[in-house]
Amino acid sequence: MNKAKWKFTRQNIFTFWLTAILLIFVGIANAQQSSDDEEEKFIEPSRPNVANPAEFQKPGVLQVEYGYDANFRGEDFRWQQTAPLTVRFAAGKRLLFDFNIDTIISEKPEMQQRETGVGDTRVGVQALALEDTERHPALAFAYYVKVPTASFEKELGTGRTDHKLVAFLSKKVGETDIDFNAAYLNVGREENDRRASGGQAALSFTREFKNHFGLIGELAGQSEDDVLPRGIFALGAVTYKFNKRVQFDAGMRFGLNKEAPRVGVFAGITVGVADLFKKK
Repeated sequence: MNKAKWKFTRQNIFTFWLTAILLIFVGIANAQQSSDDEEEKFIEPSRPNVANPAEFQKPGVLQVEYGYDANFRGEDFRWQQTAPLTVRFAAGKRLLFDFNIDTIISEKPEMQQRETGVGDTRVGVQALALEDTERHPALAFAYYVKVPTASFEKELGTGRTDHKLVAFLSKKVGETDIDFNAAYLNVGREENDRRASGGQAALSFTREFKNHFGLIGELAGQSEDDVLPRGIFALGAVTYKFNKRVQFDAGMRFGLNKEAPRVGVFAGITVGVADLFKKK
């Protein structure tokens, strides 16, 4: 029984990896054929930080993000590694659909053996209420639901559905993008049928330079587990924009309180795979 379950898990992992790699290569190939039209941002990465911008990519663009993320010395584990895949589609200038899954999650508890499998899935929708102008910042709202696809038996997930409501504020000041997110978290308890409420806040600063490199700094914290474990974090990242369709990122995060993992590392890529609304 366990052998069959493990075989199914491996097939899922292989499928996700293959799909992500194919989408990335398609995006890069399309990028080499695209024009330099910069009227609207073709992509608007949501990784690697917690705070996301209120405004998103050009309408019609299918955006794929993939990466590696690791946390070390957490409260419940020695180390945890994930390979998150995010697919974001701008259905319009004010409406975005978001799909995220940890294609692989591997965790080593302090006193137990390592467990590996597919992680949880998150689906959400974001609506832009106000665009960024000289008079006011951009304002948006989003709702996300976590579907418990991670194995509860392996303790890779809680086996419970979670909900998240987010408010986004974004403002461009000079050459720096400032993003602030505040969220309400409603999570299912692992040990019983009860639910718990919590909060999350994140403030990030992003600066892109003319040589295509960029810097991200962020302070974020949450009282319940979300994409990251609960705790307070400081993040620093470097980005490189290969062209208007492709951006790479890498960096580190540090836990600032005892609940947070001591240190984390990450690297990833964002690709604008296709403009589905483009007129041929």
